[in-house]
Amino acid sequence: MTWRPPYHSSKFRHVYGKPANKENCYDGISITRSVQDNYFCSVNPKFIAVVTECAGGGAFYVLPISQTGKIDPHQPKVCGHKGNVLDIKWNPFDDYVIASSSEDSMVKIWEIPKHGITKNITTSKQDLQSHSRRVGIIEWHPTARDILFSAGYDYRIIIWNLSSGESLISNPVRILDCHKDAILSMSFNTNGSQLVTSCKDKRIRVIDSHTGKVLQESNHLAHRAIKVVHLGNLKMILSAGYSKWNNRQIVLWDQDNISVPLREEELDGSLGVLFPFYDPDTHMLYLAGKGEGNIRYYQLTPEKPYLHFLMDFRSSLPQKGMGIMPKRGLNVTACEVFRFYKLVTIKGLIEPVSMIVPRRSDSYQDDIYPLTAGAQAAMTAQEWLNGFNKDPILVSLKPGSNNQQCITKNKSNDLCKLPDFIRRDHVAINAIQQKQEQTNTEKVQEQKRNYISNGYDLSEGPPPKTENELLQMFYRQQEEIRKLRETLAQKEVRVKQLELEIKNVRFSSIDY
Repeated sequence: MTWRPPYHSSKFRHVYGKPANKENCYDGISITRSVQDNYFCSVNPKFIAVVTECAGGGAFYVLPISQTGKIDPHQPKVCGHKGNVLDIKWNPFDDYVIASSSEDSMVKIWEIPKHGITKNITTSKQDLQSHSRRVGIIEWHPTARDILFSAGYDYRIIIWNLSSGESLISNPVRILDCHKDAILSMSFNTNGSQLVTSCKDKRIRVIDSHTGKVLQESNHLAHRAIKVVHLGNLKMILSAGYSKWNNRQIVLWDQDNISVPLREEELDGSLGVLFPFYDPDTHMLYLAGKGEGNIRYYQLTPEKPYLHFLMDFRSSLPQKGMGIMPKRGLNVTACEVFRFYKLVTIKGLIEPVSMIVPRRSDSYQDDIYPLTAGAQAAMTAQEWLNGFNKDPILVSLKPGSNNQQCITKNKSNDLCKLPDFIRRDHVAINAIQQKQEQTNTEKVQEQKRNYISNGYDLSEGPPPKTENELLQMFYRQQEEIRKLRETLAQKEVRVKQLELEIKNVRFSSIDY
């Protein structure tokens, strides 16, 4: 029998939350009093948008991300809706375009000046008019440019194509009318080919985003899902809601079979709605409760038990909503892997909270920052309307890296469509490049050995002085040895595969 540790070994086990000081918060903001269970905040690397309380219509602030401290009470707003604003979302491929939905059954697209807002904006770039009741949720397509989904209280999801440039769009691309009650949340998978929704009828539906066909529908009525998140790279779905005993509960589902849950986890008896946030790069799940200040975080794995509790961030300031910074806006030199923006209604405050991996070095950490989705769309709106699906374009977060060279998944998909003799040439070239990279890596490691004394890297800091530090160093070295053995075994298998591929390419070129 293989021995297993009683805890889940993870490099993110000691992640901690660091709230910003008073000078780096946004103070003096009248946050909306709407009872809608939405986030009311949207963030990108340039601006933060937050829904505010406004008489005679709906409005929201758009502040430069660096404009912290006390906010001017006469700060200009974006105010063009006739009813309260219910949801706002930044365009993932354009940091100066934001969408908003409202109780007036309208969806509006706004263009923000590059220098920020200097006066109230009342005229929108585009108006989307087709819902018959208030619109509670909007979501941008994760890989296609200018495709927007909106869900209203008329039980319909409407797909909009914004690439036409018309100021008023009343003819949507498609209407999904498979729901029988109010839609509570929706989430896309990685390439946007599937959409998962939660509904007031206690059912979770997996929908083909192109055709609107319901692929899966849950019948597990003992769980009342409020929020759902598609865990695309794990091929699972997570729902947060309440059990039949009215306790807060999270449930994991297989995306190909949601008739039976993979795991159910009851948390507590609080009544606040759980806001789930998933980081596909680190496989970490964050749970923030509405009306409380704590944030729990877990790590997800594709094997049982799937869900591993890491730690929780505790605060006395309750949040009404949350915003999250995209990965490309994080401070990688401080080992920041996630950043929240808490809306604290009782103080009129927006408090940034950074989730940090404790590391001694200030240099870039490759192991906690894999390639992540960038700000470039993988395809146009017309390509998506023609039925294509593409994975997001991945970029490196390393400062000074050339992000144009990181289009990995799309290149591999396009390579499969090339003729055989061209594809064989590509395989041979890639094999040679990988061999060269391996040789360069060995040279760097050989140079680094000169700085290692008795198994300890002298460039990282002073040697251990106490017994506790010595034990920590010993356990760290044991873990590094285990990882190096696994990496070495994988490299040996990869080298053999490349040698066979090179032989096959040579024989094929001779035959050709």
